[in-house]
Amino acid sequence: MGKLVVIQTVIPAYRIKVFDKISTELGDDFTLYGGQFFFDKTITTTTQSKLHQHINNHYLLGRRFLWQTGFWKEVFKDNVLVLSLNPRVLSHWAILLLRSLSRKRTVLWGHAWPRSGQKSKSDNLRHLMRSLASEIIVYTEQQKEELKLKMPHKKVTAAPNAVLFKDEMSSDTATEVNNIIYVGRLITDKKPLLLYNGFKKALKELPEATKLVIIGNGPERAKLLELSKKDGLEHRVLIPGEVTKASILEEYYKKSLVSASPGYVGLSITQSLGYGVPMIIARDENHSPELEAVKDGFNAQFFNSNDESSLAQGLISFFGNKEKWLKIREEIVEDCKNRYSIEAMTATFINLLK
Repeated sequence: MGKLVVIQTVIPAYRIKVFDKISTELGDDFTLYGGQFFFDKTITTTTQSKLHQHINNHYLLGRRFLWQTGFWKEVFKDNVLVLSLNPRVLSHWAILLLRSLSRKRTVLWGHAWPRSGQKSKSDNLRHLMRSLASEIIVYTEQQKEELKLKMPHKKVTAAPNAVLFKDEMSSDTATEVNNIIYVGRLITDKKPLLLYNGFKKALKELPEATKLVIIGNGPERAKLLELSKKDGLEHRVLIPGEVTKASILEEYYKKSLVSASPGYVGLSITQSLGYGVPMIIARDENHSPELEAVKDGFNAQFFNSNDESSLAQGLISFFGNKEKWLKIREEIVEDCKNRYSIEAMTATFINLLK
């Protein structure tokens, strides 16, 4: 069967535990490659990564396309090769064509559909790429079932997108649970300014001890710092930057009653639910597949997209029902353990060699 070789554009901090777990299980039968910067420069390979071998990302036409070098010896070996399911990585097309001709096993891993949905015209190109792969790994069970309907003869499996091990998931709380937390990139699409303004509108009806904690880096961070200073809210709005140390991040979640996704939902939802913290989510956004984790009224509530007043009322509602949300934290954690753990995610990759 050979080795498992995974080629990534970048190795972000939230993937370290996943790749470490695969490495622990497979030892010398696992090799990981990654470049430094993603198409979006705010996504980079973390300095914490000691496992991967560095490769070069050569961006073309204003960073619309990518050609990778530094790993090509792997293309001609009889290993299981895992590539990103991203048609913009031009080198992947060459690899898929070469390996399909020699019948070498090549797996595509990523979102089943484009961000614009499975009925978009751009899926025609994505479908051609999927057709060249030996098999496909997607992020959710829902996407797996959808893709199987379109490609009934293709092997499709799911690796549920996770950031925590089962034993890291905990419903423990701090003595006081009063905060609202956001974890993610501080970019326009994520709408952190909407969250800030919604929180400001809700302030008078929230407990005096309640703070908004905005964790992450990106171009919107400077605006948030400026606004909080201008509004005299530095003591109510904490903007510590990026936090990757698990123990520190866990403490922030322990003090939080609710997390927020003012823009589209991403991977942070499974992290939040892993700590028993429900999420308030914008209703009509181009959400990532991780939205599958949401059970409205159980581990999340929605507000009207781009509506600061609706967001404010949603936050007020969470604190008005504080005892209810604290009581079901353990149930939220157990549900997340059953569906979104690193153990479940890595098993899909480890099983590629079995």
